[in-house]
Amino acid sequence: MKRLFALIGAVILAGMYISTLCFALMKSPEFFGFLKASIAATIIVPVLIYGYILIYRVLKEKRNKDNEDN
Repeated sequence: MKRLFALIGAVILAGMYISTLCFALMKSPEFFGFLKASIAATIIVPVLIYGYILIYRVLKEKRNKDNEDN
């Protein structure tokens, strides 16, 4: 299951990087807004994923510790 989620995350990140490149090369009037949104997503999504992983580890360790105490 972890490998599947890792693969999905890698595909999403690659898609965001490709979209950032495409938006940077566009010549339409609204490209700057698309580019800013794409860059923000490229930064925010990995940070959120990292935060979720940290929270999961902390909660998992706490649950294991509670089970050992009982």
